[in-house]
Amino acid sequence: MENLVSSMTHLFGKVYTGKSVLITGHTGFKGSWLTYWLQKMGAIVTGYSLPAPTEPNHWSLLSLPIAHHLGDIREQVAMQAVFDQHQPEIVFHLAAQPLVRYSYQHPIETLDTNILGTAKVLECVRHTPSVRAVVIISSDKCYENPEDGHPLTETERMGGYDPYSVSKGCTELITSSYRRSYFNHKHYGQKHQVLIASGRAGNVIGGGDWATDRLIPDLVKSTVSGHQVIIRNPLAVRPWQHVLEPLSGYLLVGQRLLEGHTNVADGWNFGPNSNDVLPVREVIRLARQIWPAIDCNEFSFESNPHEAHLLSLDCTKAHAQLAWRPVWDTPTAIARTIGWYRRWYQQRQILSHQDLEHYIETARQANLIWTQ
Repeated sequence: MENLVSSMTHLFGKVYTGKSVLITGHTGFKGSWLTYWLQKMGAIVTGYSLPAPTEPNHWSLLSLPIAHHLGDIREQVAMQAVFDQHQPEIVFHLAAQPLVRYSYQHPIETLDTNILGTAKVLECVRHTPSVRAVVIISSDKCYENPEDGHPLTETERMGGYDPYSVSKGCTELITSSYRRSYFNHKHYGQKHQVLIASGRAGNVIGGGDWATDRLIPDLVKSTVSGHQVIIRNPLAVRPWQHVLEPLSGYLLVGQRLLEGHTNVADGWNFGPNSNDVLPVREVIRLARQIWPAIDCNEFSFESNPHEAHLLSLDCTKAHAQLAWRPVWDTPTAIARTIGWYRRWYQQRQILSHQDLEHYIETARQANLIWTQ
């Protein structure tokens, strides 16, 4: 693994090497991948999170040597103590209640965690002089989605139908409020030294996710158990992408913030190319090409809670202003994801190292800006 570390320290302008980074939600799916990548780039990583929500889970499989703190973002005093102890220079906030259907069953928990939890993270930032940059991880569901077929831009109205989506819209509003009230870019370098941005991504896939009510984890778990999974919305269209895609965007935003680019202190969409937006049924077909044992039964019940049928992001802003581009198309992302699970269940080997190396090499061959 030493060669991997040395080959990754140059990424993102070497800005993360030796940096003190705090990640909330590091035990979750996206958080564990981000923690792994940062740790391999030589960052000094601190994690603050609830215990991993599933067993097995990606965080435990990786066994990363970081400062690992268990705690709830709603407990501001405990979280502030972690900030005080480690004095982070950049914060990535990923901790959240991440499931739409769960939010229908537990609306208060969802709203409390995603709205007030975010506010408390930003309060800790406000009381930690070492912080220079903050990246708040939101969701494509933060937007008031008219479902009229047009990709959503960063200037769309915040909103949402269900409690989860509303909570993410509020997360964005709170982030904007703190940015303007306490960390206004007009006063950067004079009254404060902090730049805050948010990142919005679509349906993220990849090895190591065992959460409920997610398509590929449900397919994989049903395949292993021998029980046929029921697909709720086979025609629903989503912007599927490998987890490393939005993470590269978040890391690029973090790099620019640390370098003092005030124009990056804003909201950013990170999604696949427009021709990679696929319906659920097509994702299942591609998954079966990698693991033929996958089986499912398509049902759609009218009693299901409302979920958006069509949702896609316009990433023109990230393309133009950050020179960010996706690396893997959706079929490749699905193949890498299903391959990860198949290797884990059949041989108990994790392919996270190989996936990250392959992703970086493909990005380097495409001459993407963060690899230079």
